[in-house]
Amino acid sequence: MPFADEVRPVAVSDYRVSWPEEFGQLADRLRGVVGHHAVAIDHVGSTSVPGLAAKDCVDVQIRVLALEPLVELLTDAGFRLRPEAWNRAEVSAGVTCPKLVFAPPVGERATNVHVRLHDGPNARYALLFRDYLRAHDDVRDAWGAFKKRLSATVSDIFDYGQIKAPATEVLMAGAEAWVASGGGFGFGGTQH
Repeated sequence: MPFADEVRPVAVSDYRVSWPEEFGQLADRLRGVVGHHAVAIDHVGSTSVPGLAAKDCVDVQIRVLALEPLVELLTDAGFRLRPEAWNRAEVSAGVTCPKLVFAPPVGERATNVHVRLHDGPNARYALLFRDYLRAHDDVRDAWGAFKKRLSATVSDIFDYGQIKAPATEVLMAGAEAWVASGGGFGFGGTQH
C-alpha cells in the first residue's frame, strides 16, 4: 500500500521517453548507495517497455546475494521499506520467494525499488515480463490498452492490483510459452 504522501488515483498514461533516463539516474544513485551488494540493477515493470502505457512509477530491481544488508543501506539513504506481507514475499513458479520493496524518499518521484535474490524465480519473472513485452508489440499494445481501460474504472491502487493480478498470470503464461519455443529471453546479469 502506498505511504500517505503517495496516495493518488491510479492513472495510466502513454509511454514517456523520459522513463529510461529517469531509471538511469535512479540506478546510478542506487549503485552509489548499495555498492558491491548489487549483482545487477534492472529497469523492470511497465516503464521499462518502450511504447507501453504505464503508471508514472519507475520500477527498479536490485538483484543481490542477500537481502538483509540492503535494509540499512537504503533506509539510511531515505528510502522507505514497505511493511506489507506481499512486499516481503511473492510466489513465482510455485516457489515463495523473499523480497523487499522500498518507496522513494518523501517528495521524490514515484518509484518502487524491488530487492530480490539474484537467481530467484521472482527476479527472473520481472525480467521475463519486460523482455516478452519488448519482443511482442501486439501483446504490449493489448496489455497497455487493458491497463488504460482498467484504470479508467478502478481508481484505488489496491483494487487495481487485485484485478490486474490474474490477467498478469495469463500474460506470463504466454511469456513462458515464448521461452519454451526458443524465444530470445536470457536470464542473466545485464542491466537496462
